Amino acid sequence: MISRENVLFTIGFQGNAAIVDGELKRKYGSLSAVQLAEKGFFKQALISCLYSGEEDEILKIRELYNKNTRKKIQSTEDFKKTLGVTKLPEGIVSVIIV
Repeated sequence: MISRENVLFTIGFQGNAAIVDGELKRKYGSLSAVQLAEKGFFKQALISCLYSGEEDEILKIRELYNKNTRKKIQSTEDFKKTLGVTKLPEGIVSVIIV
């Protein structure tokens, strides 16, 4: 499994390599899930919760999301679907920083 910071800012894949936005990783990679959500990085905040197993924090992230959008998300499953995050990537053996 690749590091939390790399998985948060993965922007695509090339074979079994993750392509990571290096600038975003440097600026925001050390932030907590809640801090990421407060900065508007809701997808990364959700990924952080899934990576760390902090399922209870997803509720906090969803509350912040709902405060900033017109369409309110009611369930964790709908939240995951809305952000396009259902599971973490598997089989990644290397990282390409761009």
